Amino acid sequence: MEKVLKKRESRWIKTKRFLLGMNGMDGFLMKVVIYSLLIGIGFVFLYPILYMVSYSFKDLDDLLNASVSWIPSKWYVGNFERAYEVLDYMKTFGQTLIVAILPSVLQMFVAAVVGYGFALYNFRGKSVLLVLVLATFVIPPQVTVIPRYILFNEFGMLGSISSYALPAILGQGLNSAIFILIFYQTFRAIPKSLVEAARLDGANEFKIFYRIGLSMATSAFIITFLFSVVWYWNETYLASIYFGDSLTTLPLQLQKFVAAYNNMFPAGQGGAALSSINEGIELAATLLTIIPLLIIYFIAQKWFVQSIDKSGITGE
Repeated sequence: MEKVLKKRESRWIKTKRFLLGMNGMDGFLMKVVIYSLLIGIGFVFLYPILYMVSYSFKDLDDLLNASVSWIPSKWYVGNFERAYEVLDYMKTFGQTLIVAILPSVLQMFVAAVVGYGFALYNFRGKSVLLVLVLATFVIPPQVTVIPRYILFNEFGMLGSISSYALPAILGQGLNSAIFILIFYQTFRAIPKSLVEAARLDGANEFKIFYRIGLSMATSAFIITFLFSVVWYWNETYLASIYFGDSLTTLPLQLQKFVAAYNNMFPAGQGGAALSSINEGIELAATLLTIIPLLIIYFIAQKWFVQSIDKSGITGE
């Protein structure tokens, strides 16, 4: 009888360890909960993209056929051809690259210099200035858009990339305060003894920044550049105000896509079915707009994740 009880107790202990683990957090039940949450969250993010891809390849017959759900009866690229033409894709894509990359590069280096200065130098009012810099992130861009518009208009900067480049050079680009904070935290990790040794060897401040600071801030540069490109790429409010009709971006063209399509393909031209806009054409235009960002992410995701992990370290 005692042996039977011991066997039952042993089985219960094994079952409990299997379900709950050693500390209640590494058992089978917890893994089921975690993976269920991950699958659910992943589905929420992936569903719109899968829906977009599926419907962008459907022709009008598939869109009207209730029996065709996710997989089109045939792969139809006419939606992309129409969307490509209406978006004036190559020209708009080139302007979008300029609008997204040039301010991002300028903002990245300016934020690095400002963050380096706050991290390694002590001066009067440093804490106050750092708080003021970070406080600029709280102020929404809509508050400063009118004064900036008047300023840019007086200097003849409207309708050109300089309306983005000048704030980036002065440390006032899109969300510059976050990037300054990232570099500030990164440069704080530089050992003070290393900087002092470089000064004793005769290195000037610029050489220390170039040889020591930049080499240790690779992760911060990757994070800053990628986030900055995405934010400048997706910005439509400021771009529509500062650029007018002189410059445009893919997100801006996407906002005007329906009106531009109706102007380019009036109703009745080539048959009502061919000329009227439908969901497949709209989703094809949306997919063409986000494809470059998806490609950038898939190429850089390894370095991006590593940089996120490294950027959380703090200094002495």
